[in-house]
Amino acid sequence: MSTQRWHRHAISRVAALAGCTALVLSATAATAGARPGHHHSQDVARQTLPANDGWASQGAGTTGGAAADAAHVYTVTTWAEFRAALAAGGDAPRIIKVKGTIDAVSEGCDAFAAPGYDFDAYLETYAPETWGLDTDLSGEPDDSPEGLRRASAARQDQAVKANVPADTTVIGIGKNAGLKGASLQIKGVDNVIVRNFTFESPVDCFPQWDPTDGDRGNWNSEYDSAVVYGSTRVWLDHNTFTDGEHPDSAAPTHFGMLYQQHDGQLDVVRGADLVTASWNVFTEHDKTILIGNSDSESTAVGDRGHLKVTFHHNLFENLVERAPRVRFGQVDVYNNHFVASDDYAYSFGVGKESALVAEHNAFTLPAGTSAAQVLKKWSEAPVTAAHNQVNGRTVDLIAVHNAQLPGETLRSGAGWTPTLRTQVLPARAVPAVVDHGAGAGRLR
Repeated sequence: MSTQRWHRHAISRVAALAGCTALVLSATAATAGARPGHHHSQDVARQTLPANDGWASQGAGTTGGAAADAAHVYTVTTWAEFRAALAAGGDAPRIIKVKGTIDAVSEGCDAFAAPGYDFDAYLETYAPETWGLDTDLSGEPDDSPEGLRRASAARQDQAVKANVPADTTVIGIGKNAGLKGASLQIKGVDNVIVRNFTFESPVDCFPQWDPTDGDRGNWNSEYDSAVVYGSTRVWLDHNTFTDGEHPDSAAPTHFGMLYQQHDGQLDVVRGADLVTASWNVFTEHDKTILIGNSDSESTAVGDRGHLKVTFHHNLFENLVERAPRVRFGQVDVYNNHFVASDDYAYSFGVGKESALVAEHNAFTLPAGTSAAQVLKKWSEAPVTAAHNQVNGRTVDLIAVHNAQLPGETLRSGAGWTPTLRTQVLPARAVPAVVDHGAGAGRLR
């Protein structure tokens, strides 16, 4: 049976379970909405994270801008208005409602180019047959093609990043709200809610060539759709993260390598903590989610004991890798649906000092793709992976990984048990429920 036919068959079979999915879908409406007892609030912009809903519900919970007074509720339709609303109002709680799709790069990449920047000159100067592969470009002067690329990149950086302050709710209104080409920076703040957006991944207009990256050199790009950097109590809910009009498959090749213009979709880094990501869709991307950005001891000092993140009821579809890749954090991944395509590499990256718990998830893998690929060992760290299903069958992901990849043996038992969970569905019910409810435009 083909993967697509199996998927349809699985959904109909789940829906037919005696009353099961009807109960599940009614429960979904509550868990996907506001705090129990308040999910009938007329204004979804004032909804808060439900009790016991992942790491972001620990302690005082996450309320975002729910306490905002009328003077600090903004409705915006342009990138300039959006950034102005984020900057206005001092330390008061705020709610920013976005109507329609806002494009942070509406004038195109040429608008950021520094005078004299010429991509053809860049390619000619740093071609491996001319420059070689032994020297990086960090020493290049400001008037060189690399110097002009740096200046151009700095202009884009200034233009496409938006800093979200503490005690803020940012929410898309209706079914077609989006942020295109933007990088939402949740940096060094506390208590933020982001809901109901389609994030079209930023395109780095000026990727850097690094001849020393790997044995053939590589193109490296900046700008994640959303970055949680050193922040606490953050809830990301009912968003869709996609490469949209600029898939990697359409990117050209230069110097024999993909001209990579995307970074990640969501990064949680630099001591960030207490994050819940629920009912999102992550789709059409390569390096998707990074929890902890470095193995280095200088970074590890700030990351140890932090990076606590929960992912539940998300759809991870047509991704290559990092869903998520984890360092240091206690990360709980339950009741998510992973749908792989033929270029699938792995879902869970087990990294330095990580403690990943992956339970009650469903995986739909194409023919010829082994369940051993779901886990990828980057460092020696234990992992819990129980009650997961692959193509409708319960599979011990650690056992199948260790059997097929004996050189990458994983240890079972992450050493902690998640308690901050809403209703946990059996893995067999996950595809129907998540596919029905996840993503932007489906907020109840």
